[in-house]
Amino acid sequence: MLNRLFPLFILISIISGCNSNDPDIRVVCLRNDIGNYIIKWETFPQIEGTLKLYVSDNPGHFSKNSPAVTTDIFEGRVTYVTNDNITRKYFCLSFNDKYEREVSSRAISMEKVQNLRDLGGYLTKEKKTTRWGKLYRSGEPTLLSEWDTLRLNNLGIKTIIDLRTKHEIEISPIKYNKATVLNYPINTAGMDTILTKIKEGKLRKGDGIIFMQDLYIQFVEKNSEEFSKALKALSNEENYPVLFNCTLGKDRSGFLAAILLLTLDVPETTVMQDYMETKNYLDLSRFEDSVKDLEVDAQETIALLLTANETYLDVGLSKIRKDYGSIQKYLSEGLKITDKDRAKLKEILLY
Repeated sequence: MLNRLFPLFILISIISGCNSNDPDIRVVCLRNDIGNYIIKWETFPQIEGTLKLYVSDNPGHFSKNSPAVTTDIFEGRVTYVTNDNITRKYFCLSFNDKYEREVSSRAISMEKVQNLRDLGGYLTKEKKTTRWGKLYRSGEPTLLSEWDTLRLNNLGIKTIIDLRTKHEIEISPIKYNKATVLNYPINTAGMDTILTKIKEGKLRKGDGIIFMQDLYIQFVEKNSEEFSKALKALSNEENYPVLFNCTLGKDRSGFLAAILLLTLDVPETTVMQDYMETKNYLDLSRFEDSVKDLEVDAQETIALLLTANETYLDVGLSKIRKDYGSIQKYLSEGLKITDKDRAKLKEILLY
């Protein structure tokens, strides 16, 4: 039976010191099951003194007149209690009024939208950080509840980049009317057909893995134009905040997120961690009725298609290196991303 994934806490980010003279400060923001924020930190070496926590509804803009919480750095955690589950909170932690770190919850709780996550808070090789509240990834934002719409309004989404095909969009159109929708369709190469064959017992787990690996190879071989258009759209500051999506926010969105983060010089280990986090944010219970009468092998095979697997993205990245020699050449030669495009992306998305 497919597992239902209901994480009690959501791991958000690890942010290190900005230069060799600063202490290594690691911060995570977790949201519990009733919506309160739990912020934890560690410092290496241990810092003694005072931690001040500032709260804002606007990322990057904090009033430092009065902290919401003041505590000893040694405590290592604070809880911010809120009854507001619509307005998203951002936090600035000040250590002895000398070192500051910004953080928020990565996942946005939605009733009808799968896998909605903020791509903020990731550290690059140059010790810069991806901005919070600028860029989101998700599954299809189609069957929006009233609360979902309010949450998207709160995020201020201005542009939606939809990676689904025309056929998928006709079946499940985006009904959020406060954003410009850009469609760069990427075909999933017969997903409906392979699901049918699995249910008929004609394909097994090994076949499912090969199918998914081939899909990621296709991203490199056949979909460079679509991914290039998406990155070009992301280099236009007027489009932000941006949400990009596919059906589950897993494969097409996962590959775009990976390429974008690599463009920003986020380490590949971090990129893979973001990709694999999909496993924590998908509720696969919607598929239970359609698979409950299938053989165990068929259920497990379908589960492989519907969850993130490190080997899928790894095959795609390996294909890039095989065909282009490096990620950098893939960006410039395969996706036609210029140095100017890349500089603009970093200007928009890093601080």
